[in-house]
Amino acid sequence: MRKFVVATFLTGAAVASPALAQDVSPTFTGPRVEAILGYDHVGAGSDVDNDNGRDDESIDGLLYGVGAGYDVNLGSAVVGVEGEWTDSTAKSNRNDFTGQFGFGRVKQGRDLYVGARAGILADPATLVYVKGGYTNSKLNVLAGNTNEVTDTSFKLDGWRVGAGVERAINANTFAKVEYRYSKYSDAHIDFANGATSDEFGIDTDRHQVVASVGWRF
Repeated sequence: MRKFVVATFLTGAAVASPALAQDVSPTFTGPRVEAILGYDHVGAGSDVDNDNGRDDESIDGLLYGVGAGYDVNLGSAVVGVEGEWTDSTAKSNRNDFTGQFGFGRVKQGRDLYVGARAGILADPATLVYVKGGYTNSKLNVLAGNTNEVTDTSFKLDGWRVGAGVERAINANTFAKVEYRYSKYSDAHIDFANGATSDEFGIDTDRHQVVASVGWRF
């Protein structure tokens, strides 16, 4: 009788172990949310010569925000859609209105992104991917020679591409690192009195290196 009980217990454990392993293995499928933190660099673009001797002007800062997405595991490949809201500490520190960055004194504001990504599984817990989509950014204009932010802002429209690696910590949590490049070529101005300018062309580049930690449902 005792041998029968032990044999039954061992059989049950053997059956339960694969099921447990299956429960904790990553799937890279379903909705996800994440916190984002990284380095942000915004500068005059390289496509057009500004002819002012200061084409390397730029602002740098800390990028932070949140993201969400939905992925589908196709076997050896993963595809998905995603969106982000981020902000940045990048800003100009010059005291003159016309000498920095082509816009006067500015602070990088919020950025909205929506796009898609596709990748391959390097192993069951590691996803290598590329991404791309639409980005809308805001530059807050600083008033004159003060440090006060006015309501006047530049709204920039552009596109973003990037690549990264995502690592599943367990079935629900993940971490990833990512490089992104954004190109802004269209803009308009929102004035403090509520008026909006006509759209005009710009040449602005943005480079970001970020890390994220997230939760998959």
